[in-house]
Amino acid sequence: MFLGLPFLMGPSILILLPALILAIYAQYKVRSTYARYARVRTGSGITAAQAAQRILAGAGINDVEIQGIHGVLSDHYDPRHKVLRLSDPGSSSVAAVGVAAHEAGHAIQHARGYKPLALRTAIVPMANLGSQLAFPLFFLGLIFRYEPFITFGILAFSAAVLFTLITLPVEFDASRRAVVALREGYLVSAEELGAVKEVLFAAALTYVAAAAMAALQLVMLLSLNRRR
Repeated sequence: MFLGLPFLMGPSILILLPALILAIYAQYKVRSTYARYARVRTGSGITAAQAAQRILAGAGINDVEIQGIHGVLSDHYDPRHKVLRLSDPGSSSVAAVGVAAHEAGHAIQHARGYKPLALRTAIVPMANLGSQLAFPLFFLGLIFRYEPFITFGILAFSAAVLFTLITLPVEFDASRRAVVALREGYLVSAEELGAVKEVLFAAALTYVAAAAMAALQLVMLLSLNRRR
């Protein structure tokens, strides 16, 4: 995030400190919570892939493919190809089932036309481009005192900030749908559902931290622009 640039070696870097602390804690929390419940098996023996399939079927969704994917916590739903990818589809751990249910929640959002998800998907290209160009343009503008670069850099990064903010309701709603589906489908016990909530809450913290970091980076850019 360009934190090593000399431009940031001043008071403005302190703006990011709360978000940095939150990000470190969020990463620790999600990894430790997932690792803890990855060792706890569901009483029913249901696997992550089976749980996702039953949740989708219960929602009347039959056109979403479930695939495995390499990596840890790399699970995601791809709305473009209607594919739900799970990092540990064969696991019957509470953690894996909870994450799979969350991703199934995204598939349900897509099928139901959940507007925040549609908006987030629509602005992905703009947000990716904005996050790549914002800092180089902004600091080139500062170096050469070229106002259009500074302005465009701020506007470009604003798109990335908007993406992280829209992500919050999308992720919270997917977790809510996951908990409801697991409970109403009797896929896990009440005790296991409590563990699922812990896993999903820890994962949600990472999105909160990302949004906080992006928002404070934007504040930092505005602060640097004023100071110049």
